[in-house]
Amino acid sequence: MKGVVLSMKNRVDKYQKATLGGGCFWCLEAAFQRLEGVKTVTSGYSGGHKENPTYKEVCTGDTGHAEVIQLDFDPGIITFQELLEIFFFIHNPTTLNRQGGDVGTQYRSVIFYHSDIQKETAEEFIKMIEDEQIYDKPIVTQLVEFQTFYPAEDYHQDYYINNTEQAYCNMVISPKLSKFRSKYKEKLKN
Repeated sequence: MKGVVLSMKNRVDKYQKATLGGGCFWCLEAAFQRLEGVKTVTSGYSGGHKENPTYKEVCTGDTGHAEVIQLDFDPGIITFQELLEIFFFIHNPTTLNRQGGDVGTQYRSVIFYHSDIQKETAEEFIKMIEDEQIYDKPIVTQLVEFQTFYPAEDYHQDYYINNTEQAYCNMVISPKLSKFRSKYKEKLKN
């Protein structure tokens, strides 16, 4: 029995966390849920000063939080750098506090790093895409040390899955997912 407990513990310990903000968390959640090696994706809030903020409070911009996703991933299957590549593909890292029609500090592009290795990887990745001039404008993505994550209300979780026919999902998320699926089809769950 002891061997079973140890092997289960090792299985749990192999997952790492990543916390990313790039506009509306519904868009990021919908893409990252589909990736092989990603165990869980939770929409929520990070980077602010109010404890346990609500969606309504975060939307005012007064709490300082960003809409983010926090995911548990297996770096043996998908690396943090691969997650960053997808993150920068899915959103526009050159627009300050804005993604499409979503405007405000809660929609900022931000990586809340969980370790020095994640910070270094993100710094190197941003430098690489700037050196390669992937974007016409400078990258405005913030790198911030992770402090706290607050899960969003239940109705925000699995939003695209539960609301596929909703107008925002049809007009904003579905086109992003289509583009994402075609570029990263080899990284998708079966």
